[in-house]
Amino acid sequence: MSLPSVDALKGQWKQQVGAAKIAWGKLTEDELLRLEGHQEKLAGLVQERYAVTRDEADKQVKAFFEKNKA
Repeated sequence: MSLPSVDALKGQWKQQVGAAKIAWGKLTEDELLRLEGHQEKLAGLVQERYAVTRDEADKQVKAFFEKNKA
């Protein structure tokens, strides 16, 4: 089984930006698009914007990706 291409992952992320915007309304669409689905970067931004611990941000992001698997 082959891994999805980087372009495919970016395309999937673009489809999930709307759901991410609902989950984290303090993040802009531009910020979310720039992240291109990088979980670590998203967790860092969630941690910064929502003043939560890194563990909490990681947990939120992991739960989001589990719920919104493409």
